Amino acid sequence: MKNAEAVTFGGSGLDRAAELRGDIPALADAMQSSDSRVIILWRGKPLVQGTEDLVLARLPMTHPILAETDEAPVFLGRENGSHVFAHDISGYEPEGLDQESLDAFLDPTEQSHPTLDDDQRFAELRGIMTRLSARDAELAATAKAIRGWHETHGFCSKCGARSEIHMAGWQRICPACGGHHFPRTDPVVIMLITHGNRCLLGRSPGWPEGMYSCLAGFLEPGETMEAAVRREVYEEAGIRVGQVRYLASQPWPFPASLMIGAHGEALDDEINIDPNEIEDAVWVTREEVADAYAGLREGLLPARKGAIAHFLLQNWLADRLE
Repeated sequence: MKNAEAVTFGGSGLDRAAELRGDIPALADAMQSSDSRVIILWRGKPLVQGTEDLVLARLPMTHPILAETDEAPVFLGRENGSHVFAHDISGYEPEGLDQESLDAFLDPTEQSHPTLDDDQRFAELRGIMTRLSARDAELAATAKAIRGWHETHGFCSKCGARSEIHMAGWQRICPACGGHHFPRTDPVVIMLITHGNRCLLGRSPGWPEGMYSCLAGFLEPGETMEAAVRREVYEEAGIRVGQVRYLASQPWPFPASLMIGAHGEALDDEINIDPNEIEDAVWVTREEVADAYAGLREGLLPARKGAIAHFLLQNWLADRLE
């Protein structure tokens, strides 16, 4: 696909400046610089500002909200010559939290902090991802994924001792056994499966009513992308798949996946779902998908805008998969 990097969270060309991650003096200088900025997360939600023009907030390293942090920041890279870091303040407890909404598939609530401006708040990334610029989306996704890894990998997987942050947040080292641990990214295949003028869509339990998307699943050890596509489609929907080809990829920080978009050609069309895998699967024509995008088809909601499934389906409708 010629426009493969137009997918959300990808293609902004962020300078990650990996050569600075082990340069302690340079990082110390950067943290003291008035030009450096920090991105703040609260329970995985990035701090944003604005109303119509929504932007990822970049605060000075001296901002009083940083009193809520208890770990060193993660270095994300350079932006227009300035260094950008990420901090997490998940220990902060705003008043009147709605725990049910926080646990929802798409949390609609927003939180603030007494030290922030009136138009600054923490918002669920799924809900705002298409309103951010490519650069803001990449920074937010990177910060969310790397901070999420630290939250769940604080102990050494070799000996169980608490590990320590190194390399500006891009490595953890165990002081007990010397084990080195690196950020985890889980590869996931997501498949546009076609049979003539139709594509195969499925839905998982707990999704919003009527929402359907491309089938997807995690790659297994020792498995190629093509084999994973064929296995997952057969396991979930009972459909055999022939030719498979790569289309595009998308970093997906929910919590830390790389979505590998592929096109597969179905060899048959008789659906036999595994209810332990998915709730339903259907064949949908191009015209029906187009109607769903236009809001003209009752009972069929297209994949969420910003997700790679939406991107793949749009390009299929426009005949731009080549």
